[in-house]
Amino acid sequence: MPEGDTIYRAARTLNAALAGRVITRFETVFPKLTRVDIETPLAGRTIDRVVSAGKNLIMEFSGDLHLLTHMRMHGSWHIYRPGERWRKRFSDMRIILETSEYVAVAFNVPVAEFHDAGSLARQDDLRHIGPDFLGEEFDSAEALRRIRAKNNDEIAEVLLNQRVAAGIGNEYKSEILFICRVNPFTRASALDDETLDHLLRVSRKLMLANVNKRTQGRETTFSLDKSQKVYVYGRGGKPCRRCGTPIEFARQGPYARVTYWCPKCQHPLQ
Repeated sequence: MPEGDTIYRAARTLNAALAGRVITRFETVFPKLTRVDIETPLAGRTIDRVVSAGKNLIMEFSGDLHLLTHMRMHGSWHIYRPGERWRKRFSDMRIILETSEYVAVAFNVPVAEFHDAGSLARQDDLRHIGPDFLGEEFDSAEALRRIRAKNNDEIAEVLLNQRVAAGIGNEYKSEILFICRVNPFTRASALDDETLDHLLRVSRKLMLANVNKRTQGRETTFSLDKSQKVYVYGRGGKPCRRCGTPIEFARQGPYARVTYWCPKCQHPLQ
């Protein structure tokens, strides 16, 4: 699943290409979007801006119309010049937004909804979303309060909960817990406020560093050795970069998402 930094960078790229441009063609495979376009056509509207909110991407159009998309596991947005060959199959297309200069194509996006300002404010995911790690401001006190409301949950699952704080996905989850030396199966109730605050600060710092760097691809080690981009994620059975102990991995939580950790560096609390 694309994580918050991926969505942020996608929104930034789309905004740079599309903001201020007029839509010349709209096409979609979603019947609900088609019905809205028939009633209030998109062609002729201006794309005001494209923003992210956690793992949601929102396109704002003139005339109080907003397109919310969520990538889930396999969705993505691409930008092309008119006539340029696509890098994915036409059968994977879900939405096309064309302007005179650029064509934005959503591939395999499972969630797409039109809203006006009122319905967007009432949209369930956005209404309950936690503080955004990539927002201009981050309310760490509110994020901590929301963590404490999930005290009985394992901390790895708490970090993935977008209603606690928005943006972290499976890769960041494992990497942040390793950096902070926290065992992923520890209940939030067993961690003091200082440790939780450290987790939140590291999360924001790491995600901001990735969206602000010039090179592509996510990094958590920021090592000069570019073959060592991550500490534990995807490295099951390989030696820990700190202590040499084999990295362990297991499926965790109700969605059985894979967690990676070092059993020595992240030993369980006694």
